[in-house]
Amino acid sequence: MTQKEKRKFLISKLLEEQPRYAQIKIPSQEDEQKKLLRSLFNIRMPKIAGEEFIKIQNEYLQSETKNKGIIELSKLWQIEQDIYLWQGDITTLKVDAIVNAANSQMLGCFCPCHGCIDNAIHTYAGIQLRNECDTFMEEKRKIYGKNYEEPTGKAMITQGYNLPCSYVIHTVGPIISKQVRKVDCEQLSDCYRSCLEIALEYGIKSIAFCCISTGEFHFPNEKAAQIAVETVREFKRINTSRIEVVFNVFKDIDYEIYRKLFTQNRQA
Repeated sequence: MTQKEKRKFLISKLLEEQPRYAQIKIPSQEDEQKKLLRSLFNIRMPKIAGEEFIKIQNEYLQSETKNKGIIELSKLWQIEQDIYLWQGDITTLKVDAIVNAANSQMLGCFCPCHGCIDNAIHTYAGIQLRNECDTFMEEKRKIYGKNYEEPTGKAMITQGYNLPCSYVIHTVGPIISKQVRKVDCEQLSDCYRSCLEIALEYGIKSIAFCCISTGEFHFPNEKAAQIAVETVREFKRINTSRIEVVFNVFKDIDYEIYRKLFTQNRQA
C-alpha cells in the first residue's frame, strides 16, 4: 500500500467506529486527509484495535515521522556539559525519552488538531499510547475511585510506540489562573524532578523536556525556564548523574529565554 492508501484505509476504519460521522466523505486533497485523520485519532476513546489496523497505522506514522526528519542527539547544540538546547518538533527527537506536558486525566488531548504538545505526541505515537495511559489510570481508579486524576507534579512512563524515542514520560504541570504562587513554582520543579527520577529508575541516558506548563497552562515563560534549568542542574549535582538533558523549545521566544539564561550563567 502507498502512504495515501494507508491514510485512506485508516480514515475509513476510524469513521466506521464513529457512526455519528458516517456522512463524512474522505477529502481528495492530501492536507485535508491528514487533518481528518489526525482529528479522528484525537477524538478516539481508548480501546483495542485490530492487528491489521495497528500494522498499517504503525507503518504510516513511522513513515510520516521519517519524512519530517528524525533528529539525533549528536546533531544538537550542547550548551552546557550534558545539556542541550534545541528548537523543533519534539516528536522527531531520537532520544531515550521525551517528556509530555499532560493534563490530569492523562489520556492525551481530545481536541481535534489542537496545537498542544500533548496532542502532537499522542497523534504520532499512535492509538496504543492512549490505551497504555488508560490502563495506568484504570489501575489508579481501582485504588482511589472513579474520579481519580493524576496529581500535579507527578509523572508516569509509557512506551514511545511510533515515535523515535523509546519512552514518553508524562507529567502534570501547574495551571496558572492569576498570580504565580510559591506552590506553583514548587510543583513545576516537582515535574522536572519526577521525570528525572523515573529516568534514573529506568536507566534512561537521554531525556528531552518540553516547556512544561507554559502555553495552555499559562506559566510565565521566563520563570518556567529558570525553574527548569535550576531543577535539572540540582538533580544532576545531587545524583552525580551524567544523563543528557535536552531543553526542547518550539517558539522563538522560549529559545531566546533559554539561550540568554545559559549565557548569563556562564558570565556570572
